[in-house]
Amino acid sequence: MRDKTLTKAFYLNNLSFKELGDFGDYLIVGKDNIEIHFFEFKGLDPKENYGQVYIRTEDIDKLYQSLLDNKTSIHPNGHLQNKPWGQKEFALLDPDNNLLTFGQRI
Repeated sequence: MRDKTLTKAFYLNNLSFKELGDFGDYLIVGKDNIEIHFFEFKGLDPKENYGQVYIRTEDIDKLYQSLLDNKTSIHPNGHLQNKPWGQKEFALLDPDNNLLTFGQRI
């Protein structure tokens, strides 16, 4: 993360994560059985960031709709769809261009 305040606001307000720990240049957020740990990286260039996380969920339709209702931007190529590998998925980018893909087994 480049900016802890921005990262924290995005995950807590847009994705409904909870803050699990704030340790200066280290942040932990969580939701359900998911924990994501961030470290400060002020020199990160979002245009060159290829970070990605795959998050499995139980009710992807409800989650997707809640993000749309909350006006959270979905990746232009990541709208909810069934994939040939047996997952229903969608994706979005966080403020530092980390790709977050949410999936549920079909």
